[in-house]
Order: sequence, then structure tokens, then C-alpha cells
Amino acid sequence: MSSSDPVRPALSVPSTLRWAGYVTAVQGAVGLIVAVVLVVREAAGHHEAAISGYGTAVWFTVIGGGVCAGGIALTRGRRWGRAVSLMAQILLLPVAYTLITGSGQAVFGVPVGVVALGVLVLLFAPASLTWLNADDLPPDA
Repeated sequence: MSSSDPVRPALSVPSTLRWAGYVTAVQGAVGLIVAVVLVVREAAGHHEAAISGYGTAVWFTVIGGGVCAGGIALTRGRRWGRAVSLMAQILLLPVAYTLITGSGQAVFGVPVGVVALGVLVLLFAPASLTWLNADDLPPDA
């Protein structure tokens, strides 16, 4: 990249996108923690009849790692992180709904839903959209 190429430092990323990225990274980290717990439980001898603890841990590792990477990318001004964050929040909304209505776990479902809606608001805030639509972002953003 030559010195005449416009580069926007990470500090120019609007706070709305940075906060959305922080929350998304934490959501991904929670997925990674769940993966570790599943592996430890399986290794300790707890076996489920319907699922494999190791297989589910691999799934949580892949998904949680991707979501965490997307959140970190968003905080650093990479536009692709927004897509990861957006999809994670959209997928968490039905999870929250099911926790509230289907399984009676409103104590978990309400916070999950509120956080997902909050991140969606941050992702679609005017400052976020203005920054994302700017012409002077570097090509790898």
C-alpha cells in the first residue's frame, strides 16, 4: 500500500461498531468456553445418549471461534466482521425466543434476546452505516 492510499486507523471506527464488536467477541468467547466445558465433561466420563460431547465441542469451537474472530475484526475496522456479527445476532433471536416460550428459561432467554437486539441496533446505527459506506476505507477493511 503506498503512502497516498487512504487508511483509516482503528480509532476512527465509530464507537457503535466497536461496541458491537466487543459484544460479538464476548459471545464467541462464551462459545469457546462451552466447548472446553463439553470436552472436560466428556473426558470426566459424563456421556449423553443423544449427542457426542466431543462432536458438540468441535461445533462450538468452529462457530465460537468464527464469531469471536468476527467481533475482533469489527473492533479493528474490518467490514467483514459486521456480517459475522449480524448473522450471530439474527441466529440468537430465535434461540432467545425458544428459551423464553418453549423451555420456560426466561431468565436466560430475555438477556440473550436483549443483547442480540442491542447489537443489531449498534450495527444499524447511523454512525455505523455512514462509516461502512465510506469510499475512503482501505480495500481490506
